[in-house]
Amino acid sequence: MKAAARLQLIKDEWEEASLAEKDDALVYNRKLWSILVTSATSQENELPQGIKNNIASLGVFVFKQTMSVMTTDDANKLNSLISINRAIAEGLRARPQAE
Repeated sequence: MKAAARLQLIKDEWEEASLAEKDDALVYNRKLWSILVTSATSQENELPQGIKNNIASLGVFVFKQTMSVMTTDDANKLNSLISINRAIAEGLRARPQAE
């Protein structure tokens, strides 16, 4: 949730935020996704291959979208990154239902 909150803050204050502040939020998010993708797709991870592939694809999208934000200076492109981060965080926080 921290990455999503940082991106939301930058989006909300886009015009006032410095390039360094924008870069810090985007780099933090990219590092988080690098760790997530590396961990989720490792051979040691017991996730089904389909889920590993989906996480890898999502990671590629996040990296491309991050580069797009950096090169176009378009705050609206943060919307998808914020939504993805929030959805992943909510999913990770969810407790499995007892059967």
